[in-house]
Amino acid sequence: MIFLTTLPLFWIMISASRGGHWGAWMPSSISAFEGTCVSIPCRFDFPDELRPAVVHGVWYFNSPYPKNYPPVVFKSRTQVVHESFQGRSRLLGDLGMRNCTLLLSSLSPELGGKYYFRGDLGGYNQYTFSEHSVLDIINTPNIVVPPEVVAGTEVEVSCMVPDNCPELRPELSWLGHEGLGEPTVLGRLREDEGTWVQVSLLHFVPTREANGHRLGCQASFPNTTLQFEGYASLDVKYPPVIVEMNASVEAIEGSHVSLLCGADSNPLPLLTWMRDGTVLREAVAESLFLDLEEVTPAEDGVYACLAENAYGQENRTVGLSVMYAPRKPMVNGTMVAVEGETVSILCSTQSNPDPILTIFKEKQILATVIYESELQLELPAVTPEDDGEYWCVAENQYGQRATTFNLSVEFAPVILLESHCAAARDTVQCLCVVKSNPEPSVAFELPSRNVTVNETEREFVYSERSGLLLTSILTLRGQAQAPPRVICTSRNLYGTKSLELPFQGAHRLMWAKIGPVGAVVAFAILIAIVCYITQTRRKKNVTESPSFSAGDNPPVLFSSDFRISGAPEKYESREVSTLE
Repeated sequence: MIFLTTLPLFWIMISASRGGHWGAWMPSSISAFEGTCVSIPCRFDFPDELRPAVVHGVWYFNSPYPKNYPPVVFKSRTQVVHESFQGRSRLLGDLGMRNCTLLLSSLSPELGGKYYFRGDLGGYNQYTFSEHSVLDIINTPNIVVPPEVVAGTEVEVSCMVPDNCPELRPELSWLGHEGLGEPTVLGRLREDEGTWVQVSLLHFVPTREANGHRLGCQASFPNTTLQFEGYASLDVKYPPVIVEMNASVEAIEGSHVSLLCGADSNPLPLLTWMRDGTVLREAVAESLFLDLEEVTPAEDGVYACLAENAYGQENRTVGLSVMYAPRKPMVNGTMVAVEGETVSILCSTQSNPDPILTIFKEKQILATVIYESELQLELPAVTPEDDGEYWCVAENQYGQRATTFNLSVEFAPVILLESHCAAARDTVQCLCVVKSNPEPSVAFELPSRNVTVNETEREFVYSERSGLLLTSILTLRGQAQAPPRVICTSRNLYGTKSLELPFQGAHRLMWAKIGPVGAVVAFAILIAIVCYITQTRRKKNVTESPSFSAGDNPPVLFSSDFRISGAPEKYESREVSTLE
């Protein structure tokens, strides 16, 4: 707000040589537009006892001392003035009335400076006043903007121009004020030193968009071509507004990510990048980058940008999603179960995006989910067929990982129907195939002979396990025309199973059906038969009592009708008693 008041003239009193008072008043400074005129108001006084008949005066330019020969602006005695002031200066005041007001016209820049007045009462009664007036020649209006302009708060901007030329009165108008407000013209006001100004006010509520706006004021003089313009740029203070920021960002693991935050504010904001309350980077700037090198899934999350200055703050967030291939699946659950129990297996992994999870067994899909991180496999009432190796596979567009796991189903022994006995020449072989978990014990019983042979007696029984199958072979040598009854019994901690093995024709060479085991057994039997025949012929020449020595065939149990022989291996020879 502009406060202009009219005050009593301030007189400068200076002591005179005769004990009276010399005094003068003039404004310490005064201004006027180039090309116009200016009236410098001036009053002076002198001691009363002097009573001069005529009062004269002189105006000097830039020096108060005559001995320095300063340019004479006006001189009442002779009217002789310096060439710079010829036709441009005259006295408006009446010296006899102690009024020394000076009028200067057709102002030009070189006339700007200090002006001194000297009173001349005749004789020695002359006095040059040290006080002076400084004339400022201007060519732009003065626009006064408050030191702080805040967006949203009403502000008053004034345009002030000197109005000290009685011959030319200025008129004011605003430039570039459209949308800001309507001006208020206060008119001609007197300043506290007796000078005059024209004032126009503009009230408006600035916005952030008004920052940097050029606001102008024009002073024109009617009936002349004189026109002067002045401008001021508005420095509007306002809080930050984030104007530039990444949308949600997706990046592949290991790539480079650059997050940008830009804000508009005045003054510049302090920009801060944060994550989970931790400051990652900050700077006073219009924009700030946050660079993340070789991003990992641990950097996935929400990032916040905070912009703040003395007038307010704003924050915004951006989500960073780090895309990566599935990690190696983890399997939790029961890996050993008893037949009939319910088995629950959980396969889980981490990836982005969520993967397709699949559980396989022998290339058969048992369960699958799409875009989930966990897969539950439920196996109600498991059977031996559920025993085996399983795969949990996780895959998305960035890769595939798999984990294997084994499910062990424990159950009582089951003697398979392929178990039987078969005769070939003078040899009978009995095959007992058992499916069981854990591994069972197997025994062959010959009820008619009251004989039981188990797998620990490896001289007589050959056993081999493959997966859940245990194959045991009992070999009988002797007369195959009257084969004995053979019962196979298998047991483990879950139960016992027995089966009388059926006989098949001699043309059914059952050991040929059991793969590598049968091949080994057949070859061993052939060798044993050859050795047996050779030794029998040799013994007929020695004795009729059966005995074995090192290097002979594996020991056998025998009677007058049959013998029992094991698979071909290197065994120590021993005597075997005769069964009744």
